Amino acid sequence: MFNPFSKKEEIKIAKETKVSKIPKVELAIDKALIKKIKFITVAYSHVERDMFPTEDAYEAEVEVEQRSQEVAEVIRKFGIDVKTTAGNQYFLTNLLVDKPDLVVNLVDTLKGKDTLQTSVPAALELSNIPYTGAGMEGMVIGNDRNLTKRLLMAYDIPTPAYQYVRRSGTAIQPELGTPLIVKLCGSGGSVGIDNKAVKETLKEAQKKVDFMISTYKQPVVVEQFIDGPEITVCVFDDGFKKHVFMGQKVFRKKPDGKHFFTSIESYDDARAYTYIHVEEPVRTKLARLSVRAFNALRHQDYAKFDVRYDDQTNTPYFTDSNPNTAFGPDLGLPFTEVAAMHNISFEDLVGSLLTKYAKQLK
Repeated sequence: MFNPFSKKEEIKIAKETKVSKIPKVELAIDKALIKKIKFITVAYSHVERDMFPTEDAYEAEVEVEQRSQEVAEVIRKFGIDVKTTAGNQYFLTNLLVDKPDLVVNLVDTLKGKDTLQTSVPAALELSNIPYTGAGMEGMVIGNDRNLTKRLLMAYDIPTPAYQYVRRSGTAIQPELGTPLIVKLCGSGGSVGIDNKAVKETLKEAQKKVDFMISTYKQPVVVEQFIDGPEITVCVFDDGFKKHVFMGQKVFRKKPDGKHFFTSIESYDDARAYTYIHVEEPVRTKLARLSVRAFNALRHQDYAKFDVRYDDQTNTPYFTDSNPNTAFGPDLGLPFTEVAAMHNISFEDLVGSLLTKYAKQLK
């Protein structure tokens, strides 16, 4: 696995990190059963520049077509015929003609809107075509940070205090304190979260709120920024067990000179951070909370959570949830990279997913 750090930096990290034995993850894979599947469609987002308000928003989505081709190549290794299909106005018509046994759903956006993602599982359920990933309910929740945070709180899963803001000019509540980070309510990933995303004053945060709402034409969430380790938590449901594997980010530098966090610019920097294993007792606590969050938010098959761990209170704060997180063989993808840390290859993930759905075929 590619390591963006120098040997000297790697040795320094290893000395500072005493890692206990990491539980081995064994996914359910039955290659004989997989042979029941004859044809698969890999669905991906159809994107055009004029569908998105900014170049950053467009760039965050345009990669999925290439990723669908890479996923298709892995599926072919199992001896299955596979085709990639764009999520556009002809999507359902193409599926009704092709009649796949399974759709691997990689659609992140329709017509540039994340909220239209639910159209894909809706169409597939209407057509009785099995598909991977979250269903309609899970996608609705996953595309609404306000709803996600409300559900997390309802299930006693820590999440930073926040304010939901629908209109520019709405005053930020002073009791939130500082620092603060402003996020789009209905958009996944790091769109709008640049190197200067963390605001030290209410005035700076207010300016960011007004800019985000006017630029992206959607509400935002103003959230307390939690200083402390940032942890990527992955949940994978193989049909028998919800497996949890996680990695703590070790950043090379602070994007704004004050705080460690993942910005949209960091995706273009292979040296922005590397992962180390999460130690006990944090690992066990996070695993338990992550499975609870996975169920509460109606996720299916796989999902990724972003967690900020407050060292002062020993509290893991769930800051973001990503159902149908970027799924592909590229080690630059967080889910794939963290899985590889636990000796789980992308081919293993695909094999387990196919095994799960092959059981449902008559």
